[in-house]
Amino acid sequence: MASDHLPVIPLSALTRDKARDEARIAPRAAGSAAPHTQSDATLTAPTASASKAGPAADPGQPRVYVETYGCQMNVADTALFTGILAEEGYGKASRPEDADVIIINTCAVRERAEERVYARAQELRSHKRKRPDTVLSIVGCMAEHLKERLLERAPYIDIIAGPDSYRRMPAMIAKARIGRAIATDPISHAAIDVRLDKAETYEGLSGALGGDGVSGFVTIQRGCDKFCTFCVVPFTRGRERGAVPREILRQVRAHAEAGYREAVLLGQTVNSYRYEDVGFAELLYAVAQVDGIERIRFTSPYPVDFRDDVIDAIATLDKVCKYVHLPVQSGSDAVLERMRRGYTVADFRAIVHGLRSKMPDIAISTDILTGFCGESEDEHARTLALMEEIRFDSAFMFQYSERDLTTAAKKMTDDVTPEVKKRRLREIIALQEQISRQVFAAQVGKRERVLIHGPSKRNPEEMVGRTDGFKSVIVSGIAPAHGAESSNGGPAERLQAGQFVDVRIERATMATLFGRPL
Repeated sequence: MASDHLPVIPLSALTRDKARDEARIAPRAAGSAAPHTQSDATLTAPTASASKAGPAADPGQPRVYVETYGCQMNVADTALFTGILAEEGYGKASRPEDADVIIINTCAVRERAEERVYARAQELRSHKRKRPDTVLSIVGCMAEHLKERLLERAPYIDIIAGPDSYRRMPAMIAKARIGRAIATDPISHAAIDVRLDKAETYEGLSGALGGDGVSGFVTIQRGCDKFCTFCVVPFTRGRERGAVPREILRQVRAHAEAGYREAVLLGQTVNSYRYEDVGFAELLYAVAQVDGIERIRFTSPYPVDFRDDVIDAIATLDKVCKYVHLPVQSGSDAVLERMRRGYTVADFRAIVHGLRSKMPDIAISTDILTGFCGESEDEHARTLALMEEIRFDSAFMFQYSERDLTTAAKKMTDDVTPEVKKRRLREIIALQEQISRQVFAAQVGKRERVLIHGPSKRNPEEMVGRTDGFKSVIVSGIAPAHGAESSNGGPAERLQAGQFVDVRIERATMATLFGRPL
């Protein structure tokens, strides 16, 4: 039974020295080939984009351009290693043709994501032809998954680095340049570091310099010990280990001091976090005491470890957003067992009930994987029924694709035909689109507190932000200065990234809200 009151944990309890110092519907159209994964780390759909990390480059200063594919863990890692490079004197390049170093941060959990990276690497190769000194790197989960095999298809790659190798990025760049100068064959020049490190939590570093200045990603846990039968993450990110609590708080404070307004706590199964006697709920209470941080998010939790004390912390702490991404994967107990998820549909329902009983308006999104080994029509129908019952605000939806190294690849038969997988995915997407359209329409007329992230890509005169419930909102870039209900309330002022603004929601699509600043 959840306790009615959970005591505030003093910061001193978490900062003392220890024995050792650890296809979503919104905002993307459903079913699109987003660079996302089948893991439980998928919360947003970041398309490949240039990193905002680091200051603008001075003339003659080396410049780095980064494209990031996959989940928020990858976005956080990009902020981390671009911050490392900024400390070494690298500025940012907004275009690959202007860069001395090009880095593709990759996802490996779906085959299609890897194919996209190969295609993009081939495109970026043209910049090496024009500027032979350009260093082209593939880093992240795909690098860890394929290792030296990457060079068989892309021998022009200069650096292959896994998720535990980012401290050594400056040295790897230097090594690649030297290797290219003395190489005796087309591939011997490459600098390769794909060692998994059971102790690496990047203590002492921060992504504040490499982030967007609004939402600061703090990785509190790396790796995964769940070993779901379909998932390659434990093999690409290693075993689960938590960061030291005082180190997490140091990073959160660093983001606050850099002007960030929101802290996003990351882990493959983030609510499984534990470091000695500190659990995830205690950590949430401590992070909420950091001055300057106004919002706290986390992703992605795992149903097995979603305990009552975590629900109490979300409900009690004003700074913690009333939004949870809770991957269900399937509505069939038999499929969940084959996936080795460790919970039943009844267990999942109980968590949702616990959340909604304490926070009736909480937003809940999910992951759904269709066409897994042996999935029958009845099991598929159970997933649709659960979607109708729970009514998720949004969802990432995928069809199963076999990945080597996993238990499913080694011991199960991928026996659902591609045609059936596609048809089932279409049915899942259609249902979720219908539900999301209704959920978003219900927000019209409401007043929402929106954190502005920056200009809209479609119209720079408009700004895009997110509600507490993680819904994207497009608002006019101009707001009344005194918070009046109309533009006559005071002199107009331009909205800025990192600013909170109250917005009246005026219309909605199935993926986006549109509002007027108050």
